Amino acid sequence: MQDGEVRLEPLGSAHLEGLVELGRDPDVQRFTYVPSPWIEGFERRWLERYDQPNGQRAGFAIVDDASGEFLGMAALVRLDRDAREAEAGYIVAPAARGRGIAVRALRMLTDWSLQELGLERIELRIEVENEPSIRVAERAGFVREGVLRSVHFKQGQRADIAVYSRLATDG
Repeated sequence: MQDGEVRLEPLGSAHLEGLVELGRDPDVQRFTYVPSPWIEGFERRWLERYDQPNGQRAGFAIVDDASGEFLGMAALVRLDRDAREAEAGYIVAPAARGRGIAVRALRMLTDWSLQELGLERIELRIEVENEPSIRVAERAGFVREGVLRSVHFKQGQRADIAVYSRLATDG
């Protein structure tokens, strides 16, 4: 998948160094489920989650189309083909933030999921204090459905999670 600026390619061993960079970022550690503090070698376990034959996930590196530089990742972190729905996620490397890369990647991932996989619903779960990610979701056409209160538990603290979705019927 590509849009002339960035492309999504299946996550692989060539992206391990980029995954380490992502996982060590304080914002990624705060707002995602990666371990905090970062555990050396976790990038391999992270990658293995998307390299399973059961098809319950789909992970992609976000790569600069011209230079091949690793810019982040976009994934279906939970994929239920029978129910025709998935939960998506995205992380952009600190040096690549603020350039619209997450919006581009999320749009490509969503379009692929709806068109190629035939899914009916793509869901995002975003901690309510993660304002940049919320802006990405809204710019990519996702609709806020509500808030799951005190559902994310990490480092001894609980957080509220906003739920966003795009449906195949949204157009």
